[in-house]
Amino acid sequence: MAENRHKDLGLSDDRVLEMYETMLLARRIDERMWLLNRAGKIPFVISCQGQEAAQVGAAFALDVEKDYVLPYYRDMGVVLTFGMTAKDLMLSGFAKAEDPNSGGRQMPGHFGQKKNRIVTGSSPVTTQVPHAVGIALAGKMEGKDLCTFVTFGEGSSNQGDFHEGANFAGVHKLPVIFMCENNKYAISVPIEKQLACENVSDRAIGYGMPGYTVDGNDPLEVYKVVKEAAERGRRGEGPTLVETVSYRLTPHSSDDDDRSYRAQDEVAEAKAKDPIITFAAYLKELGLLTEEKEKEINDRIAKDVNEATDYAENAAYAPAEDALKYVYADK
Repeated sequence: MAENRHKDLGLSDDRVLEMYETMLLARRIDERMWLLNRAGKIPFVISCQGQEAAQVGAAFALDVEKDYVLPYYRDMGVVLTFGMTAKDLMLSGFAKAEDPNSGGRQMPGHFGQKKNRIVTGSSPVTTQVPHAVGIALAGKMEGKDLCTFVTFGEGSSNQGDFHEGANFAGVHKLPVIFMCENNKYAISVPIEKQLACENVSDRAIGYGMPGYTVDGNDPLEVYKVVKEAAERGRRGEGPTLVETVSYRLTPHSSDDDDRSYRAQDEVAEAKAKDPIITFAAYLKELGLLTEEKEKEINDRIAKDVNEATDYAENAAYAPAEDALKYVYADK
């Protein structure tokens, strides 16, 4: 029998099965979006594949009733945990009027849903970092029990927004969790050409906060460090920088050809460590993910993704005049 690591973290058997199901739902939605893109039905995909464990492990460590998340464009696992649905994401992919993120205005991956405290980002990378710091400051000033959780890629950790946000949060001891999802490539630029230090987390000391580098393919390891970071923030001890190391299993986006900058045997090697496979293996070793349970989960997800696809494909586009809504004041 395998070691039961999740019990030591206070996670029930049902809770870790829910984590696995959320990871798998993110993967299946993503895979469907690639098929729809290649069929010419949706214009663009920017993928979460390979990063679901870090996203779901972290989001499960937060309080979905109190905390605010400021995701970056790959964070399907985070937003599903915080209450978005397959239908919501498909409506965004098809750019339909009912898209809760932006009414079909934003590119896919620009998540935002006020009722679930998912704060929208924008196309310039890393702008979400100072926003997360600002929300944490407002929460502290109002005496609210909340943390903000913001994610970004390792390429984004070189942007001024990251450094300014991290410095401000450190100075004012704000309850911010900065999570860098290091997937080894900023589009085509490998990590060794981006960072002079060994780890993104090495930068934490400069901002007076702890920094941790963890296995981004292990949702339980990510859960543990983010849970501790959230508790630290709630105690008024300030921010934390977490770096999750994984691998982007797809091209950067549906408009990218990754064969021009990375070897396919490198990708194949990373796929052998796919967190969907490795976490399923952990659950099977403990006897939690039986063949019957696995089939039940897969069937439920397939039904959900199929219904979401059909609904979104047949939903109405926004009328042309809606392009002017929210741009100028109504008279």
